[in-house]
Amino acid sequence: MSNRSITLEEKQQAFAELRSVKQLFAERGWFPGTSGNLSVRVGDFDAEQFHFAITASGKDKTIDTPSDFLLVDQTGQPSELTSLKPSAETLIHCEIYRLTGAGAIFHIHSVYNSIISEYFWERKSVPVDGVELIKAFNIWDEDAHIEIPIVSNFAHIPAIVPEVTDRIDSKIPGILLRKHGIYAWGANAFEAKRHLEAFEFLFEYVYKMELLQR
Repeated sequence: MSNRSITLEEKQQAFAELRSVKQLFAERGWFPGTSGNLSVRVGDFDAEQFHFAITASGKDKTIDTPSDFLLVDQTGQPSELTSLKPSAETLIHCEIYRLTGAGAIFHIHSVYNSIISEYFWERKSVPVDGVELIKAFNIWDEDAHIEIPIVSNFAHIPAIVPEVTDRIDSKIPGILLRKHGIYAWGANAFEAKRHLEAFEFLFEYVYKMELLQR
């Protein structure tokens, strides 16, 4: 590995954090059909050189195996000799880390985040007004209004990255892919989990409020 600051203990800690979050989210049904991906940054950060642990591609996230995770670098390539392949969406993680310096990124698929991303697609963002859970993003204004960005979903992952680059809002630690799912991040795994849970609550809230207002 080129990043000499990474220790075995740091790698093991990242894998342990991913395993814990994976188990929790799997119990909530957030990884249908092996979908979704999780990552935790490992070692020192520089926008031009960093490493992170990420879920391996095509794994059943409802079970634990010794080959669930691997380390990759800032280009999404494995940092160590391995037969594992990183998640197909690793390049999106790379770009979010590069732009935000986050410590962890969690991506899950749910019915609510998929529906709401299509419902507000023409607006290109999900509007949320005055809901208490906005405070999870460290936004404390009374009756705060936020717009959660939505970007295109292409089969060719590199085509998504420029939109992610353009649409990331420094105040909103998440971005939606159209009819796909939410990416949420934070300074560490705990914060990324908190943000993701808040987004999921807000998506369900907005969806149900839209139904009630019809």
